[in-house]
Amino acid sequence: MSIITRNTMHYEEELQRYLQFIKLEKSLSENSVFSYKNDLQRYLRFVARDLRIHNLNGVTLQHIEQYIEELSAMDLAVSSIARNISSIRGFHEFAVVEGMAEANPAELIELPQKTKELPDVLDPDEVAALIDSPNRETDAGIRNAAIMETLYATGMRVSELTGLELNNLIFEIGFIRVLGKGNKERLVPVGEAAQLAIEHYIETVRPKFQSDKNPQKSQNKVFLSQRGNPLSRMSIWNIVNDAAERAGIEKNVYPHIFRHSFATHLLEGGADLRAVQEMLGHSSIITTEIYTHVDRSLLHQVHKEFHPRA
Repeated sequence: MSIITRNTMHYEEELQRYLQFIKLEKSLSENSVFSYKNDLQRYLRFVARDLRIHNLNGVTLQHIEQYIEELSAMDLAVSSIARNISSIRGFHEFAVVEGMAEANPAELIELPQKTKELPDVLDPDEVAALIDSPNRETDAGIRNAAIMETLYATGMRVSELTGLELNNLIFEIGFIRVLGKGNKERLVPVGEAAQLAIEHYIETVRPKFQSDKNPQKSQNKVFLSQRGNPLSRMSIWNIVNDAAERAGIEKNVYPHIFRHSFATHLLEGGADLRAVQEMLGHSSIITTEIYTHVDRSLLHQVHKEFHPRA
C-alpha cells in the first residue's frame, strides 16, 4: 500500500530518502528494506491520519508511545514490536542528521526485552533474607541494609541510587524524587520500612562517614563510603553480593535484581501496569510488560503443579 495519501503525501520524500540510505549506505537486504518500509508506512499513516501531525517537528515522545500502545493492542510478537521501534528510532535519527527535523523524539524509547530473556527475580522471603543479612551493630551494616531497603522499595536503578541526594528525600509525604534517564524526574513512594532504615542511617551513620577533608564530595549524596565519598556502582554490587553470600542465596544476585523483583511483586499483587511503569520510569509501557511475562510464567508453574491433567 502506498503511503501517498492526502494526509501523508508530504512524508513520502522523507521516507524514500531513508529507505535509499539503509539500502545503499547500510547495505541492508531487500527483505530488510521491505520490512522497514512496511513498519514506517504504518507509523507515518498513524502520525498523519490519527494524530493529524503533518511535520516531523511536531512528533513527540508521547506520540510515539501512543503508537507503541497501538502495536501492543494488536498482539504483535515482542520481536515485531522491537523491530518497529528500531525502524522508528532509525528514521527519526536520520531525519535529524539530514536536517529534516530538529530533534529525535524516539531517542529515549527503550527496546522491549525478548520474552525468552525473562529477568531473574527473588521471592519475598529471599528479599527479606538479603535485607536482614547485614550486621546492624556496625555502621556499614546499617548503611547496607538501608541501601537494599531503598532498592527494593523504589525499584530505582543503581545509577539513580548512587546519584540520590538528600534534598530528593521527601519523607513528609513518603516519596523519593528519582532522577532517571535523560534527566527525567519521577516521584516514587518509599514505604515505611525503607524510610525508617534511611532515616536511621542518616541520623546515626552518615555524619560519621561525611568527609571533613572534602565536604563538597559528600555534601548532598545520601549514601557514602566510610571515607566520605559517594558510593560507586561497583560498591553497590559488592554490598549486594556480600549480602547474598551471608543469606545463603544461590541465585545469581546483583543490584538490578531488586528492580526486577520490585516490579514483579507489585504486578503479582495486582498493581496497575501503568502505575508500575510510572514508578520504574519506563518511557514505553512495552518495556514494563516484560514483567507480566514473568507473572505468566508463575501461572504456568502453578497450573502445572496443581492441575490434574497439566
